[in-house]
Amino acid sequence: MLDLKFVRENADRIQEKLTQRGTGFDLERLLKLDAERRRLVVDIERWRREKKELSRRVGETRASEGRGGTAADLMERSRELSGALKESEDRLQALEQELNHLLLLLPNLPHPSVPVGRSPEGNPEIRRWGTLRVSEGEPRPHWEIGEDLGILDLERAARVAGARFPLLKGKGALLERALINFMLDLHVREHGYIEVLPPLLVSEASMTGTGQLPKFAQELFRTADDPYYLIPTAEVPVTNMHREEILDPGTLPLRYVAYTPCFRREAGSYGKDTRGIIRQHQFNKVELVQFTEPDKSYAVLEQLTAHAEEVLRRLELPYRVVALCTGDLGFAAAKTYDLEVWFPSQKVYREVSSCSNFEDFQARRAAIRYRPQPGAKTEFVHTLNGSGLAIGRTWAAILENCQEADGSVSIPEALRPYMGGLAKIEPH
Repeated sequence: MLDLKFVRENADRIQEKLTQRGTGFDLERLLKLDAERRRLVVDIERWRREKKELSRRVGETRASEGRGGTAADLMERSRELSGALKESEDRLQALEQELNHLLLLLPNLPHPSVPVGRSPEGNPEIRRWGTLRVSEGEPRPHWEIGEDLGILDLERAARVAGARFPLLKGKGALLERALINFMLDLHVREHGYIEVLPPLLVSEASMTGTGQLPKFAQELFRTADDPYYLIPTAEVPVTNMHREEILDPGTLPLRYVAYTPCFRREAGSYGKDTRGIIRQHQFNKVELVQFTEPDKSYAVLEQLTAHAEEVLRRLELPYRVVALCTGDLGFAAAKTYDLEVWFPSQKVYREVSSCSNFEDFQARRAAIRYRPQPGAKTEFVHTLNGSGLAIGRTWAAILENCQEADGSVSIPEALRPYMGGLAKIEPH
């Protein structure tokens, strides 16, 4: 959420950034409501002072005329003010509700370093790592490899739950679990994160705090009889761990890592993404979340991105890093790097992690502050997060990049200790 005073004083700059984002947000409407609200506040305060003065004068003039009118006249004026106040206070309440709703729908401002562009085609490549394997024949897609190996069963998954749900079996399930444990161990033991196992159901306040609500209500799964939402990412519960808190001096930075299942509504209009396990309603993910001081957050963004990259390097999966342009930037992000892993069957890089700096956008919504020094004025923290990594897409990338001519899949060296020393998944 942006500060309303900041929006009011920087309207031209904000409109420019909204245009760069390609959003149709009605900034003019917000500013008009704000102006009306401020006028009403002045009127209400003036009328309250007058009503208080009238009450005092009624007591003095109830038995006789004086000071400009009878007690009856003064009481009539007081009744008029009461009616005007009630009407104005009701209008003020409605204005503040609409203003707050609009502020919750106003996206974050892109950082000056974010490239201007309209679509993913405008995302510049920052760096690339790894060598693309040259294999005999046409590389097969992960769903064919998985089904032939008997480790992926999309047909039975659809029978159990419907489309866009995975079902892994045998060594496929073991590979998924190995990836989770490997990523958690790397981030905890070598990158210094604190492991968290958070709730998978959260409140509306938590969803609002990180920016999922009200903007993305249609993309979320909600329980029918209770006010809970299934998390779309561990970012939501982990960030909200410190909602409405003031962190003590010396607390920052805070680093958390969490493995969770994630749940999202995925529209069925992604063409080839309807095949395999690229876009699922349910998927596993290891998430990195950091809280830091504002003047350090962009250095932390580079660090967090490097932590996610290290997973792909240890797994020896070719990838590239792109900077999202203004037109492709997420609603709450001020700057984002996407890590895209190579998929040989499609001959494209596909996103496996988004690493974002939200600056104080989420902290304002969730009221997360810190005190720089004892006795100092509180400030909003900066929050950052990134996938470290999305498990299902990493699983699919291993099948495609490590496939062998005989139909088997080689296991990356880093994962073998987590798979009981297994070096290869072979056809039955």
